[in-house]
Amino acid sequence: MWQSSPPGSIYDYIRVASFSIGPDGLIEQWSRRAAGLFGMSSAEVVGKDPVEAFMPAELRPDAHRRVREILDGKEWTGLVPFRIPGESTVRGMAEIYVMPSETETGERAALCIVVDVGALRRIETDLAASQAIFGQSPFGFVLFGTDFTVVRANKRFATVFGGEADDHRGRTVDDYLARPEAERLSATLRRVLETGDAVTDLQLVGTPRGTTGRRHWSMNLYRVHSGAGRPVGVAGLATDVTQRHIAAREAASARRNLALLNEASARIGNSLDLETTARELLDVAVPGFCDLASVDLYQGLLTGEEASPASWGRRHQESGTGSAELRRVAHASAVSDALPESLSGGVAGAGGDAGPPALGSVHRYPFHSPCAVALRTGRVENVPGDERGFVHSTLAVPMVAHDVVVGLVQFSRTKGSESFGERDRALATELAARAAVCIDNARLYRREHERALILQRSLLPPGDPEAAGLDIACRYLPGNTATEVGGDWFDVIELPGHRTALVVGDVMGRGLRAAVAMGELRTAVRTLALLDLEPAEVLSALDEVARGLGTPGGGERSDGFGAGGGAQWPSRAAHKSREADLSEVYLATCVYAVYDPVTRRCTFANAGHLPPVVAEPGEPAMLLDVPPGMPLGVGGEPFEEVEVELREGALLALYTDGLVESRDHPLDEGLDAFRHALTEPSQPLEDVCDHVLTTLDTRHGEDDIALLMARIQGLAPDAVGDWRLPRELRSVARARELARAQLSAWDLDDLVDTTELLVSELVTNALRYGEGEIRLRLLRDRTLVCEVWDAGLVQPRRRRARDTDEGGRGLQLVGLLSAAWGSRRTPRGKTVWFELALPDGAPAAELSVEQLLSMY
Repeated sequence: MWQSSPPGSIYDYIRVASFSIGPDGLIEQWSRRAAGLFGMSSAEVVGKDPVEAFMPAELRPDAHRRVREILDGKEWTGLVPFRIPGESTVRGMAEIYVMPSETETGERAALCIVVDVGALRRIETDLAASQAIFGQSPFGFVLFGTDFTVVRANKRFATVFGGEADDHRGRTVDDYLARPEAERLSATLRRVLETGDAVTDLQLVGTPRGTTGRRHWSMNLYRVHSGAGRPVGVAGLATDVTQRHIAAREAASARRNLALLNEASARIGNSLDLETTARELLDVAVPGFCDLASVDLYQGLLTGEEASPASWGRRHQESGTGSAELRRVAHASAVSDALPESLSGGVAGAGGDAGPPALGSVHRYPFHSPCAVALRTGRVENVPGDERGFVHSTLAVPMVAHDVVVGLVQFSRTKGSESFGERDRALATELAARAAVCIDNARLYRREHERALILQRSLLPPGDPEAAGLDIACRYLPGNTATEVGGDWFDVIELPGHRTALVVGDVMGRGLRAAVAMGELRTAVRTLALLDLEPAEVLSALDEVARGLGTPGGGERSDGFGAGGGAQWPSRAAHKSREADLSEVYLATCVYAVYDPVTRRCTFANAGHLPPVVAEPGEPAMLLDVPPGMPLGVGGEPFEEVEVELREGALLALYTDGLVESRDHPLDEGLDAFRHALTEPSQPLEDVCDHVLTTLDTRHGEDDIALLMARIQGLAPDAVGDWRLPRELRSVARARELARAQLSAWDLDDLVDTTELLVSELVTNALRYGEGEIRLRLLRDRTLVCEVWDAGLVQPRRRRARDTDEGGRGLQLVGLLSAAWGSRRTPRGKTVWFELALPDGAPAAELSVEQLLSMY
């Protein structure tokens, strides 16, 4: 079979040439390779003596002898230095193989094969270097042929994949890798062979023969060419990077854990709600840390029991019946909408069947279950997975806050995910601990918040307040559980003469201290109202009370100077005390109004509060121009009063800033919206309140809202009896006659005798101890009120008469027979009054012997 040596064959590398010598010793034939080796064409060489043409002069005698021996039929091989004709120096060293031959006529000739020794030595060096690199390299070398079978592999490659290096000849990638990886490597080899583009760091995963562990390799592939540039295969350099992958996976796991902890710090605990905090934990954990998760909290924690959390876990653990009651407050899944049976943790249901608790259900864990053990010991426990299920790794992690377990969180991973390791256990413990601290803080906050709310609500008027000549409706909306308790309050206080005090106030600041300050101020307002002071006087006295709230002992703040005649520098202790006092300053705003149903006049005084709003029938609502004054607690400025006469059916509204103020719009816009919401004041008052709250953009939850609304309903003229009496003795009898006639007109005959007696006593005292003209007034509403006015400033004082005294028992009699009595100052004197309950058909109660004897 004829074969040709293609370009790039071994002959090109070793530079083989040939020429022949005729019987006469001259060159007879000259090949092209000889012309390339010696640099001379056939025309220049044929017919010349090779010794004379190529050999140096000092070697020519021996060379002629060698030529003669060859022509005599002797073979010869040797190294011969040669030079190019025309050059004086030796150019190279040639290894010549001389073989005798014969011509057609039988004459002796010779055929010479010439090899460039320099090229041959370079080839030997390259082969030795290639063999050293290929055989001694610590990396796996493999050479694939054009048919993608292994042509050659080194010892390192055989060490990884087994056997000797020669055993791998003829193998394919399917012998080393599983189908997906083998197909990927085959496609890459094909692309490298076709395009010539090298591929670096090709990541491959496989399991070597005779082993069970998965290994990772990084492979560099490049196309191999012959000397003429013809592709002859693909060479691969493989490096085992399994340890690098393990380190990278651990580093990625550490980065993931740090990222999860950072995310947990940012996302868990933003709410003070227990269930919300549990959901925030699962939002962080699923799917970043696990595939499934659930949170169980002790039922006692959720119901707000006063017992400590440690006692919840001991209730049933000591008896060996299992864990205390827990409620599932949150669960999350990245693979299914419903939690699998594996997350039940061995829950004991009501019927004894094990099953996953539903969200919101109450359950217990059996005593020896992993979850109960975790709750009892405070340590992380592994929950065995169900081989038939798809959850294969679960951690039961107790939620520990301040060395107390408050609940349990379960983290689960499904098949296909890695099982939990030690790093994962540490991370799960940290996540649960962070959530537990937030949950315990939320529990403590909720307890304190509820207590503050109870305190705050206990200080507000109970039920629907009632007042003479007023239809009243009120609303109080506390901030939501995410905000602290505020200091808003309102009150409706009955005053003598069927008058009513309406109060709305707001302590600046939030929290329990603000609620306590509100309670103190409200109590002070009620106390001052019983003194029947003018509104401005009430606020002035209330300002003194507010200024004393922030000082030790509740006293008035001092400036820290000596009480003597000369000023002294304050001591360090006094300076610190004054700083502490300033930090405890309580400021509050308040509007105080007194309404008289007889005159339908309302007197207002304002301490830095928002102005009242009045909506009269047929008129747009307007803000009353009441001088705002300074807030309570500032001091130094007097308060002004404004008296306004209100029309029948008018609507009066007092409110706090939570109703009209928001960070989203200015206060003026809120006030305008409030006025426009009162366009239908004739509707039922409860409906008006509801309309206002639903219409205004109150942003409820940011602040408390207090709203007090009153519709003006003055006393009818026939419900008032008003007379002026001269200062003379017969006025006593006249007063009795007037009272008797008025009560008869009102069908209150049952009260005639008592009223006559008490009116006689008050008019007599006015004549004896008072001054000026006497005024008698009877008012009928929910009760009967009798008032006696005179110009004297001396207030009546109840005292115990001595046995020998003929008088001094009148006020004792008034106190015994009336439901209430008292006196108040007026601009022109004083008013003494008593109040009687209207008859309900039952016989009037008679005085006991002890009550009668008490007057003597």
